[in-house]
Amino acid sequence: MSAVDRTAPVSLQPRDRFLGSLYGRNTRAVIARGLKATWGTNWSIMISGFVEPVLYLVAMGIGLGALVGTVAGPGGTEMGYANFIAPALLAVSAMNGAVYDSTMNVFFKLNYARLYEGMLATSLGPLDVALGEIFLALLRGALYATGFTAVMGAMGLITSPWALLMIPAAVVVAFGFASFGMAVTSYMKTFQQLDWVNFVMLPMFLLSATFYPLSVYPAPVQAVIQALPLWHGVEMLRQISVGMFSWATAGHLAYFAVMIAVGLTVTTARLRALFLK
Repeated sequence: MSAVDRTAPVSLQPRDRFLGSLYGRNTRAVIARGLKATWGTNWSIMISGFVEPVLYLVAMGIGLGALVGTVAGPGGTEMGYANFIAPALLAVSAMNGAVYDSTMNVFFKLNYARLYEGMLATSLGPLDVALGEIFLALLRGALYATGFTAVMGAMGLITSPWALLMIPAAVVVAFGFASFGMAVTSYMKTFQQLDWVNFVMLPMFLLSATFYPLSVYPAPVQAVIQALPLWHGVEMLRQISVGMFSWATAGHLAYFAVMIAVGLTVTTARLRALFLK
């Protein structure tokens, strides 16, 4: 072997790479392709998902808030109704951005555009595709969260410097929903099955203590609601908005950490089973 051959870089075979054929270490290619496609065709659709929670905040926080007055917030602290629902609607905004991107967009790419099949025919692995698509959904959720927080500031609903931590916390919420949403979407075969997404999201949005305290429900119903991911997001952001941190806050973060881990694991396994037979 010549000196040139001995010093030339040798590309790693799949069996020699970290996680083997599951991870090609090129997630950035998936992200770059997604950003280019979104900017070219879907930017107006992205904006529409941000508007709904803002309209709820204006209608319920200002309109209904004038009639409600104050409610008990984290730790029993009295707070204005608009201040009470704003962090909850921020969690909803992050959820919407992540779920819409990780379900409808992913479903089309998976079953009609056959995009992932083409990606996995290259050096990309299932984990590259999963991380790339979830990052795109996460980016959308982060944009929604940042924009919604700016709206809260313009309305005078940010009363503590700690409230700025709601943005990274909302990103964690988006991450959990994005990873889990893509895992669920990998099992869907028809557009009609996407109706189940709205069927689950709407009750979760209305019942997760978004507009009124959890204490209004009977104890059995409270137990069910406390198992929902959006409730954990709502409670976590509500606590952060007033700078009230406790072990409960850590528990909410741990909930989303588990949700992210399960979602990534299932998504990677499903893509491998579908396209790497």
